[in-house]
Amino acid sequence: MNESGQQITRFHEALDVLARKTMEDERRLGVEFPYVTKPDGSWDTMYASRSAGYTGDDWSHGNWFCGFWVGLLLISHLHTGDADMLERARERMKLVAPRSADPNTHDIGFIFLSSALPAFHITGDPDYARIGLEAAAQLRARLVRTDAGAYVSSWGPLSDPRGRRSSAIDTMANLPLLYWAADVAGDDSFLVAGELHAKSTERAFIRPDLSTYHAVEYDLPSGDRQRGYTFQGYSDESFWSRGQGWAILGFAETARATGEYAYLALAHRLGDRFMQALGDATSAPWDFDDPAGAAATLDTAASAIVANAFLQIADLEPDMALAQKRREQGLRLLDDLCREHLSRDDSERGFLRHGCYSKPHNIGPDAAVLFGDYYFAEALLMATKPGALRAVPAKLSSTSA
Repeated sequence: MNESGQQITRFHEALDVLARKTMEDERRLGVEFPYVTKPDGSWDTMYASRSAGYTGDDWSHGNWFCGFWVGLLLISHLHTGDADMLERARERMKLVAPRSADPNTHDIGFIFLSSALPAFHITGDPDYARIGLEAAAQLRARLVRTDAGAYVSSWGPLSDPRGRRSSAIDTMANLPLLYWAADVAGDDSFLVAGELHAKSTERAFIRPDLSTYHAVEYDLPSGDRQRGYTFQGYSDESFWSRGQGWAILGFAETARATGEYAYLALAHRLGDRFMQALGDATSAPWDFDDPAGAAATLDTAASAIVANAFLQIADLEPDMALAQKRREQGLRLLDDLCREHLSRDDSERGFLRHGCYSKPHNIGPDAAVLFGDYYFAEALLMATKPGALRAVPAKLSSTSA
């Protein structure tokens, strides 16, 4: 068997591990959802109904993970053909669906991109489309107009200036909910909102060296960047690896939705910057500028997100040589994760070791993190069963800006 065949075999074996662990955990989780693993390897859990919000000066993101668990059940169903996994995903969706009315967070995109949208793709049940559209309307409503354009506010009620003025690089990876809604509803206002945000992010978040800020506070009404800062990176000016992944993914998705190659070209440049910093390592560190260097805490979730994005970029890229390069890079990242960081140990309930949710807050600083597991599993399925979870896009038609 050649190397390509061996890779695909490893990907299938990894999905076997995912399906086994997911079903084992599903049988004992009750009505809560996992999000990060504890030091002993067990899942920490919370209810899907836990919304985002401020408590005094402290912001809680709430449960933005719950949709990923539905997605893992759906991926496991598609990999194994087990109808029980699909039924369990349907039951879980009943717990997740009420979050479609949550007005407080951009993470509504993450919640339903990984649950209602693939459920609709697999089953054709219009109720899942209705839920996804309700969630997309909440995300579109977070658009803030400025003299320089518009952006989607990431956190909190828009009546609170702390949230209204701020956005995060993570929002780029929530935009596909808007793009999907534009297509399904035939309403281009969703597409316009997403592209306006992408343009503001390109202007305000990307540094001259092609690294990205985690968050930006805008001056209103001018729309100028007042400051760039971080919650989960090493410092305000450091190169937070997962944020770069969200940016690569989001600009690729914007290219897919708009058909504009300029966004794909930007995703390529951001991807090149990530790979340059990664070098020969089998996983990204949590922050490329951590002074610990090679001894820095890892974030396998960052590598999984970039691998996922690269496979999508390869599908879109019209230059076949460049598309092949990106595909090979994505497959290499996945293969490194399978070889070095996949958890087969039953005492470790997560799928992918050495994720890092938030090192500065000591939340899952070296753990399995559910979003990392999801983007890893989704990419594995993209490699083994293209189109099963989501339609494969057509190549962009032109390299013109």
